[in-house]
Amino acid sequence: MIVGEAPFDDEARLAALQRLAILDTPIEQPFEKIVTLVRTVLAVPIATVTLVDRDRQWFKAKRGVEANETPRSVSFCTHTIQQRDPLVVEDAEADPRFADSPLVAGPPFIRSYAGVPLRTPDGHNVGSLCAMDTRPRRFSPADIGILSNFANIVCDELELRLIAQSDHLTGTLTRRGFVEQVEREIARSTRYSRPGSLIILDLDDFKSINDGHGHAVGDAVLRHAADVIKSTIRPSDVLGRLGGEEFGILLPETGEREASLAAERIRYAIDAHRVRVSDGLSLHVTASLGVAGLTAGVTAFADWLQAADSMLYAAKQAGRNAVRPS
Repeated sequence: MIVGEAPFDDEARLAALQRLAILDTPIEQPFEKIVTLVRTVLAVPIATVTLVDRDRQWFKAKRGVEANETPRSVSFCTHTIQQRDPLVVEDAEADPRFADSPLVAGPPFIRSYAGVPLRTPDGHNVGSLCAMDTRPRRFSPADIGILSNFANIVCDELELRLIAQSDHLTGTLTRRGFVEQVEREIARSTRYSRPGSLIILDLDDFKSINDGHGHAVGDAVLRHAADVIKSTIRPSDVLGRLGGEEFGILLPETGEREASLAAERIRYAIDAHRVRVSDGLSLHVTASLGVAGLTAGVTAFADWLQAADSMLYAAKQAGRNAVRPS
């Protein structure tokens, strides 16, 4: 556990990692520059920006390592993320936690390790910035200070990246950020043969709200709807604003039947809560939702969106304020 804090909660940590929407993304230069600097300044052959997923550690940036990911069970970083302070291992062969690890006995032949947790503003260690050597080594306090400063830069970059993907009005993901998250979930679910579902939600008669009450009231309705959805879905679910009054909700590890029940809970919650937009004005808002499970025919976001959109159209045709699964 992290010293002086609540017990280690890996589910909450994984949810925080998912919110960053960074797993399995392409190379990005800010992170590449950091691992290059770590390797140069600390004179180590191996440096990584490592993100620790449920069953794997994935390298956002790397030097001196061929693999893009390795099992979490044999990693050094799974220990790093469970504490607040840096983890330093001077000789892995002499440490019973790591002596039998294939990362020590085989490529990349790690003998010494220093890792600083990558901590989000809400207190979750999503990974670590690592410096590793192929020989036993003592990392000095100055070395750890340098690595910690670089880790702070990585955390700043993660936050800047997230801000760029956040819708300023509702606090949800932008369309771009949501699409990236969905594409990654399609790849993950296909790879591991896991279920997933997509909900597309549209606020009913939203144009009449804008036309009748003005855009400021329309913005208040959008914020209210987003807040209601956030309070209804699970931490592992992903909410994005696709444009205008349309939202997308990604439900990993969820079949279509369970997703339909979740969509009904969202519909009911929006219907049950009037939007108070001023002291003398509150509005009754409803939503229509289309649900589509992940099928073999879905290979990209556009495929999944089309399936869920057709169900949304069916919900609208049924009279609105309705849920329709595929």
